[in-house]
This record gives sequence, C-alpha cells and structure tokens, in this order.
Amino acid sequence: MDDKVIRLASVTRVHRPHGRGGTPVTALDGVSLSFGRGTFTAVMGPSGSGKSTLLQCAAGLDRPTSGSVVLDGTELTGLGERRLTLLRRERIGFVFQSFNLLPSLTAEQNVALPLRLAGRRPGRARVREALARVGLADRARHRPAQLSGGQQQRVAVARALITRPAVVFGDEPTGALDTGAGRGVLTLLRELVDEERRTVVMVTHDPTAAARADRVVFLVDGALAGEVTAPSAEEVARRMTALEAGVGAASC
Repeated sequence: MDDKVIRLASVTRVHRPHGRGGTPVTALDGVSLSFGRGTFTAVMGPSGSGKSTLLQCAAGLDRPTSGSVVLDGTELTGLGERRLTLLRRERIGFVFQSFNLLPSLTAEQNVALPLRLAGRRPGRARVREALARVGLADRARHRPAQLSGGQQQRVAVARALITRPAVVFGDEPTGALDTGAGRGVLTLLRELVDEERRTVVMVTHDPTAAARADRVVFLVDGALAGEVTAPSAEEVARRMTALEAGVGAASC
C-alpha cells in the first residue's frame, strides 16, 4: 500500500476570465507535494497564495490546468465527472468554516447525509457511533439552531467521517469558532490522525491551529515557499510574518 495518500505532481491551475480583455491568473504554479497516510498537514500562506485552490485540486473539486493528482492510488485528472463524484463521496471527507449543515435536519440526519447521497442506507448504530466519536452522542436529535458553533462543527466532522474516508480536508475549520471551541475541534482532528491513522489536510491562517499539525506547508503566489516539521506557533508566526513582508515588498 502506498504510504502517500495524496500526490500532486507539477500541478498548475490557471483561472481564465470570462469574456475578452481579462488577464489569466495563475493560482497554482507547478506544485509538487505529497501527504502521507496518518499525517496532519497545515497549509498556510498570504491572502491569494493559492491555499484554497491547492485544497480543491487535491480533493478533486477543481481540475488542474496541467499536472497530475493521485488520491489513494487513483489518478484524478483523467476521471469523468460521475466517477470523480463517486470517489469524493467514498474516499474524501470535508470540513468547512461555515459548517454547511442543513438547518431542517437533526444532527444524526446531517451526519447520515453523505451515505444517503451515495444511495446507501445509513445504519443508526453507525451514525450514533460517529456522533459519539465527536462527543455528541446526546445531541443526535438536535437541529443545528439548537447547537453551539463548536457543536455544529463537531457534527460536520462526524459527517466527514461517516464514509470512513482516506483523507479529511479542512478549509479554515476553526475560523468561525471561539478559542475554546476551536481548540476542541483541533484536538479531535489530532486524535483522528494519532488514534485512527486518518490523513488530515487543513488550510488555516492561525499559527496556533497550524502548530497542532505534523508539518506546515507554505505557499506564496501559487508556489511552494518552504515547510516546517514539528511546528511551534511561534515559528509558524515568524515564517508567516516574513512571507507577508516579502509579498508586501514585492507589490510596492
């Protein structure tokens, strides 16, 4: 079994404007990067550095202009939309800043949704197990409006895990949470890596959140700009300050 769950090779993504006269924007510029099984990686960089595009290409939500993406042994770039959708449902979990829960559904119904969309009957025991894993076994019948922000994000994590994915992607998963709730979600993501050998890839702007990862990868102008292993919040903050200063100087 390949120990690298995700491999990006020379991935470039150019956004071309609609209509005439616009200038194409290179969001990713020849990025080669891999993510090991059972690892936690944070992706950071100044605004507009390509972080979200990297996540979207790695997850099969966006197609590279050139280069290749291999997820859990499957080359994504040649797949048709139907096969790509099926692979995402089965092998990828997503946690977003905005939770993306359906307000009319209970916590357990929200968690079961990926299985229903895949045409599978979700067993109640499996759904309750996922909620228990995130500490919400007693909130199964509550709707999102009856839950705190931290609890809603925990439901979102349970939903991401219900298909037992190869990798969980987080796009600013603690960005809308207060410090305590954010710490709880980060602890949960860390446990998924340490106890279940899940692979977690998280975009964040927060050095404290990034310090919970095994490594931090930095992007600038769509290109890799270094990485830190066993990061501390102080080292990450120092690197980000230097990168942002460089971007600011370059734009003057």
